[in-house]
Amino acid sequence: MSDAADTPPAPAGVALSESPIGETRSIGLAIVWFILTWGAYGIYWTGNTMEEIRRYATSGLGGVASVIIFVVLWPVGPFIMAFVTPAEVGAMFERDGFERPVSGVTGFWTFIPIAGSIVWFVKVQRALNRYWVFKGGRPV
Repeated sequence: MSDAADTPPAPAGVALSESPIGETRSIGLAIVWFILTWGAYGIYWTGNTMEEIRRYATSGLGGVASVIIFVVLWPVGPFIMAFVTPAEVGAMFERDGFERPVSGVTGFWTFIPIAGSIVWFVKVQRALNRYWVFKGGRPV
């Protein structure tokens, strides 16, 4: 389950991007928030994460569209976003010339109840954290 070999290390002297980079998030704290809010944090996380990706990459669904898909198309919407989110994260890595640590295929983890969703979240957020740190963001 280690993605360390697939993602770039954060070099010491990284040139900052002109686009606003996303926020690194504590994986453990995010899981706690998800549990404490009975899943509502998942909607917030999806919208916020997808908006950060859209602002940085200047393409993608963005936050509003992601939340609409997540909520309006319930219960299918979260599964759609489980495939779209890692696909967009992986595309950012690929644009920078790195191998994708996550892709749309990562969404299949969500078909395993509870544990699969946790594995999915850890993989996606870990990749995002590494990407944002690589781009000059603050390490978690």
